[in-house]
Amino acid sequence: MQDNATEVTAAGIARLAGVGRAAVSNWRRRHADFPKPVGGTETSPSFALTEVEAWLRKQGKLAEVPLRERVWQQLAGHPEGPVTALTHAGCVLLLIHDRPTVWLKVSAGSDVRLAAMLPGALEEVLVPRFGAMPKGRGAHGARGVHSHRGVHGAAAGGAASGVHAQSTGSPEPTVHTEPPRGGAGAAVNTPPPGGGAETAVNTPPATHTASPVHAPPAVNSPQPVNARDSVNTPDPANTPPAVHAPAGPQLLPSAPLLRGAAELAAEMGARQAFEFLLGRHLDANPRQYTLTPAELAGLMADLAGPARTFLDPACGTGALLRAVAPRPDQELYAQDSAPDLAALTALRLALHARSTVRGAAGDTLRADAFPELRADAVLCHPPFNERNWGHDDLAYDPRWEYGFPARNESELAWVQHALARLRDRGTAVLLMPPAAASRRSGRRIRADLLRRGALRAVIALPIGAAPPYNIPLHLWVLRRPDKAPAQPEVLLADTGQYATEGRGGPDWRAVREAVLDAWRAFDRAGTFEERPGLARSLPVIDLLDDDVDLAPARHLPPPTAADGGDSLTSLRERLGETLRLTADLTPPPADPARPARWPLTTVGELARGGALVMRTGGNGGHARVPVLTDHDVLAGTAPSGALPESDEEAVLTEPGDVVVPVLGGGSVARVIDDATGGAALGRNLVLLRPDPAALDPWFLAGFLRGTANNRQASSYASTATRLDVRRLQLPRLALDEQRRYGAHFRALDDFERALRQAGRLGEQLVRGMYDGLTDGTVAPADR
Repeated sequence: MQDNATEVTAAGIARLAGVGRAAVSNWRRRHADFPKPVGGTETSPSFALTEVEAWLRKQGKLAEVPLRERVWQQLAGHPEGPVTALTHAGCVLLLIHDRPTVWLKVSAGSDVRLAAMLPGALEEVLVPRFGAMPKGRGAHGARGVHSHRGVHGAAAGGAASGVHAQSTGSPEPTVHTEPPRGGAGAAVNTPPPGGGAETAVNTPPATHTASPVHAPPAVNSPQPVNARDSVNTPDPANTPPAVHAPAGPQLLPSAPLLRGAAELAAEMGARQAFEFLLGRHLDANPRQYTLTPAELAGLMADLAGPARTFLDPACGTGALLRAVAPRPDQELYAQDSAPDLAALTALRLALHARSTVRGAAGDTLRADAFPELRADAVLCHPPFNERNWGHDDLAYDPRWEYGFPARNESELAWVQHALARLRDRGTAVLLMPPAAASRRSGRRIRADLLRRGALRAVIALPIGAAPPYNIPLHLWVLRRPDKAPAQPEVLLADTGQYATEGRGGPDWRAVREAVLDAWRAFDRAGTFEERPGLARSLPVIDLLDDDVDLAPARHLPPPTAADGGDSLTSLRERLGETLRLTADLTPPPADPARPARWPLTTVGELARGGALVMRTGGNGGHARVPVLTDHDVLAGTAPSGALPESDEEAVLTEPGDVVVPVLGGGSVARVIDDATGGAALGRNLVLLRPDPAALDPWFLAGFLRGTANNRQASSYASTATRLDVRRLQLPRLALDEQRRYGAHFRALDDFERALRQAGRLGEQLVRGMYDGLTDGTVAPADR
């Protein structure tokens, strides 16, 4: 009966059967033997997955469900919630990744046997990867209770004594256990039995300096870097790891899911299986998480440069640390205030690389889990505009070397935390709101960051680079100074010119090239030759005015209009040619006719009959090819996206395919041409590959764009519209008649493309004329 613990909603039943939600509602009314709800609400009931599958199989309505969809339904319907289920699955996938033979032994037999044996097997993997639970502490919660069974080998001894511990007889990386508090006499670098002496990297002896309590620090007075605030600094030896082995009773409801996850790992690999399940969970809960786009994470990691020790003090889902180029001796430290995210990030990083992973849950500013760490690099996407960041509790914190942040300057608190966790000459890259560069309440801290050479670059990103997408966020590149520079300069860059229209995000390739070229040249020489409108370096003294405003746009000269009037003349000629083409392509007057009464079929029926193949966009792929995004389809532009590299097989488009976006509520279908063929299919897109002997692609795309057709095939949520492509209808016509309609639809597509091109050229001409007239590069012409 444990399988019945997995529940599924009406929408999940519809996906299992390949029908719409209305069909599921009809089945409930018409069939007395339809499974009864076991949970949910009256308006949104949930059903036992195994009962639903048995009923669908009995009725002959069970579609061939891919393994991925089945495992996802088990995860989404888990009685303890999807996050707990995802954590359990991640632990098992890590076991399969590190010790596959152990999983085969444990999983042989019943679910009860699996749940009884699995905690010990997991502990043998999780302790070497993430550290042991502090002695005397148990982690009770939905994600599991730490098993108090003995930990074999050096791992247990290392965790108890605060030394570097390595599990014997296994290829796991060295575990760095934080030293106990107790001054220089603590056993920090005690070598393990039988091994040579090891040096604790980034773990200097703790220095306990009492902080004065009688007065808050001066705004710009430096504090001792290694001073420890006994009130707000936790004991690192008592900091529990982000992931620990769940107990058997907690694993028993997850047994079917864990077996399904193992099958998925056999099909696509343990790391890819976890990435798929995590991606589905994030897609299903977009309002719960603030995600860092993969392109931005890669840019931030490249700005930080290669390093051995990385820290992300607000790790979220681990996108920043995952973007770091792995190396054998690497150490990754992650902390997040949400225990769920800390656990998922630790599992994600452990599956991604063989690096040592140290994850912790807790409020980073109030309860830093790594107070003694001196990392080579810090990457951080901190929460913005937080007023309850600890202003009243942390007035005497030694991290405020550059000034005590105001209550509304939480971002400057994160900046100083990052600097405090760096070694000398270490680099930090933070994603910041643009207001942090110019708010008057932060001007003294910004001034001290500049004077002491800690702030090295402020880079304005294009609108749409990361949430919130309606403002141009900034990247701050900082470096912990080992000495005060003689005549420091700071790099200011603005990549706003690479913004694109719609939801597709900026031109990341251009942003990446511009930012890295400017930063690397500046980092080598300490100065940068001015590029109008893009980047320049300024002496710090020029910025130390009353405002200390670091917004790049206010200090960069405007870009020179390319060739001035000549460029605008060429643009005007292209617009004229496009308008003439548009006039030639304008459809002739429509001949009125009576509404046709064709026999109809659906895309789902055509797919089951073999007239077309239906594929959905993936999450990654081997080949680094351009990716066709939903924005590209809606805007009619060339492929502009990118997918993270993985072992998952990407769906590649071919000429003659029809691509349909499933989100947004627009009536759009695009036929892939020779120029677009070969691009990978992005997310939220469905590809239809018609059999040329049965279906004309232009006929298919044209009828899929009908407004009434899209309305009847769409489902509506409170904030979004989703298209069920299987329910889209088209008439049953002979192939010759299809081609006649297809020719008309193709002509309409040519007309639509010409209109779009004319609109883009017109906007460029208007913008260029305004800019030229206002900056003096274009003289007013007499009319």
